[in-house]
Amino acid sequence: QMQLEGVNPDKVTFITIIDSCASLAATAEGKESHATIIGRGFETDVVVATALVHMYGKCGRLDDARRVFDKIPRHDVITWNAMIAAYGQN
Repeated sequence: QMQLEGVNPDKVTFITIIDSCASLAATAEGKESHATIIGRGFETDVVVATALVHMYGKCGRLDDARRVFDKIPRHDVITWNAMIAAYGQN
């Protein structure tokens, strides 16, 4: 609906979507959103990527969480916490 109204999603939109997918353990929808994020060039944004790490961890997809984590250009305490939490949840 958003795009039909001429409003393009931005990083905040994707963070919100990914957070919702994490809360619902909606892996398929999260992976679909991840593909869109890649297409829009947001995957290496540290905040978006951290949300993806969190989502994949909550969904039990540690390999995917680690793959995203490894692509983050610079890790900070928040990215490390997300990865540690992913391991702790699984």
